[in-house]
Amino acid sequence: MYHKLQYISQGNTIEKQLYNIHNALDNGCDWVQLRFKNQSTKNCFVLAEAVKFLCEEYLANFIVNDNVYLAQQIAADGVHLGLLDTKIEEARAILGNTKIIGATANTFDDIQNHIENGCDYIGLGPLRFTTTKEQLSPILGFEGYRTILQKLKENNLEIPVYAIGGIIADDIDTLMETGVHGIAVSGLITNSNQKEKLIQQLNEKLYANIFV
Repeated sequence: MYHKLQYISQGNTIEKQLYNIHNALDNGCDWVQLRFKNQSTKNCFVLAEAVKFLCEEYLANFIVNDNVYLAQQIAADGVHLGLLDTKIEEARAILGNTKIIGATANTFDDIQNHIENGCDYIGLGPLRFTTTKEQLSPILGFEGYRTILQKLKENNLEIPVYAIGGIIADDIDTLMETGVHGIAVSGLITNSNQKEKLIQQLNEKLYANIFV
């Protein structure tokens, strides 16, 4: 089963990225998606190699955002693809059947297409406005999640769906009621002054009904 809390990394330098990722891992995150935009190939490789080492040390999943060849090169656990990135079928051909491939979605049709193409999990969003992403898809709000998750159920489509985009701690209970599997967050963890307490609270909420 996939962990319910994903940390999407932040930082404009290798040092800042490593600092943020190490902090997230050290305080209880066990899934890291490396997002390092508009950087040189060399810097991306150096960072990815270091993050892989960290994730192995903490027994955490390590996913590379967008860059399929980098994920292949450093033998990451998988890749996350945006709506305009490499197609899932191409990524699968490069990475093989054992790697995790996640994909961004904004609509039910997006998810349906991703499932048909062999996607392993969905990042559905955004919940609300966020400055983390430059080209933001239409905002879903809680009702958008309810509608899309209900439609998946009606069509007997099953895939782990992660809510993403401007999520705060107070959103978790309402989001989990919509039927999402978990959340993918960035600034919420990066900007917290009490990361251990925050991540513990998030995990408690995310896993609250797992045995019910």
